[in-house]
Amino acid sequence: MPELILILLRSIVAFLLLFVMTRIMGKKQISQLTFFDYCVGITIGSIAATMSVDQNVKALNGIMSLLVWGIFPIILAYFGMKSNTFSNITDGKPAILIENGKLLEDNMKKNLMNINEIMLLLREKDVFTVADVEMAVLETNGGLSVMLKTDKQPVTPKTLGIPVEPEHGPNILIMDGNIMKKSLKKLGYTADWLLAEVQKQGANEIKDVFFAQIDSKGQMYVDLYEQKKNE
Repeated sequence: MPELILILLRSIVAFLLLFVMTRIMGKKQISQLTFFDYCVGITIGSIAATMSVDQNVKALNGIMSLLVWGIFPIILAYFGMKSNTFSNITDGKPAILIENGKLLEDNMKKNLMNINEIMLLLREKDVFTVADVEMAVLETNGGLSVMLKTDKQPVTPKTLGIPVEPEHGPNILIMDGNIMKKSLKKLGYTADWLLAEVQKQGANEIKDVFFAQIDSKGQMYVDLYEQKKNE
């Protein structure tokens, strides 16, 4: 078999295996990347790349290795769901770095964190003064969760006792010149009503609209295609 065809077939198999394992392992692999997940992800990618181009590695050996590295984290995650102790071993435990406006030096040393790194993480949360922090927790994925002191927290209508109307998320009604029928039906509107609304904002037909969205108060945002805007 020609070398290029062999590489193509091996690459397709590696890609499909990676795709299936990614779907099985779930979104946590991306959204809550712990150090263990990071190592697993790098290893799996390295195995897949080697299997694709290195013909010295037997395809079945590469597939077996991918399956082991893909299935084991799933098994560990399952046991972690059943046991907090096991989860702490594999993923680690959160650590409090700031409490009542004071840095906890012992916890900083245990987690190899210096002041500059903590200040960087605080600034990412729009916090610039350590004294304003009631508690800061270093999560297992490396992120910092920050709770400000009561007098430093932003004022909300609930804090002031002001009643507000409940809102739901905005709904997309038109995308790329096509009506989102499910959203329209859920809100109880008709296509004729929608056409009338977009015509108020300069469109002649639905296909003239690139994007249309309505919020919980009934306000419509309409974005026309560039060609239509310039007419």
